[in-house]
Amino acid sequence: MTQTPPAPQAEPELAGVRNFRDLGGLPAADGRRVRPGVLFRSGHLAHATEADAAFLASLGLHTIFDFRNAADIALEGPDVTLPGVRNVNLPLSDPADGSEFWRMVRDGDLATLRSVLGEGRAADRMAASYRKIVTTRTAEHGRVVRALAEGDVPALMHCAAGKDRAGLSVAVTLLALGVPREAIEADYLESNAPHRRYRVRRDAEISAEVSELLSPLFEARASYLAAAFDAVGEVWGTVDQYLADGLGLTPPMRVALQERLLR
Repeated sequence: MTQTPPAPQAEPELAGVRNFRDLGGLPAADGRRVRPGVLFRSGHLAHATEADAAFLASLGLHTIFDFRNAADIALEGPDVTLPGVRNVNLPLSDPADGSEFWRMVRDGDLATLRSVLGEGRAADRMAASYRKIVTTRTAEHGRVVRALAEGDVPALMHCAAGKDRAGLSVAVTLLALGVPREAIEADYLESNAPHRRYRVRRDAEISAEVSELLSPLFEARASYLAAAFDAVGEVWGTVDQYLADGLGLTPPMRVALQERLLR
């Protein structure tokens, strides 16, 4: 059942939730814009404070889509419980390919980090991960956009940092809404703002070189999103074919999605 979205609010300064924002206002199909108060994105909600939880509860959320896997949840904890909100966990491939990799990122020595991440290998790994997610996780992305079309809004999408897995899920949804690529990219790059960035925890002090080696993993880069868009073109030819054949989004479903999320 669709809930009536609240009036749009100024972006809050949440203490325990990073990278939160309302997608409302983005330009979309037929001169319309994304309706404020129906689609949100963020990092994980595990560290939400009492005040954060009260704000999130005030949004009238119907569904929270959590794209973290079991390793993420074990590391950070489960999301805060919000009354009356349906929580849907749809684990997506981790852009860094699993808990062992992240253990190395957190604890590995400089020589190991150089061998795995140096000379452009970190950025290449991220771009390849974006391509893999968008081409192999069509069932999950199809489930999300169909749920939104059927009325599971207002909705919030998040992963750990709210940048990669949530970023792609948001991008896919925005494509279905007719949001142009440049606007999708601009929103995606907002994750680079200092107050939005994921805080990596390491046992060892981070030197300047370690920080440089890790930066491709924790930055939103236009080249990563472009790799996903390129993969859509290579596999399906057009966005319309991707939405129809890849995600199973029929023309009536797409109209319903746009009617619910656009104004």
